[in-house]
Amino acid sequence: MLRMKAVSPIHPVIPGEVTLTEMSNEWHVAVREGEDQPNVLAFTTEEFALNYAEGQRLRLGLDKVVRL
Repeated sequence: MLRMKAVSPIHPVIPGEVTLTEMSNEWHVAVREGEDQPNVLAFTTEEFALNYAEGQRLRLGLDKVVRL
């Protein structure tokens, strides 16, 4: 028999977020998992940043990468 663990209303599930931002000729990808502080990586090309962001989006099961 499969049992599912109930989610406590005191500790709600907070989804992750992946954002992509361009600043000073660098592309920054911020990956937030739950309530943790985001991990931010900088890339010199938009293509590399977008590929990384899409990979993180898939890993976290998110619908989209947010462009700021």
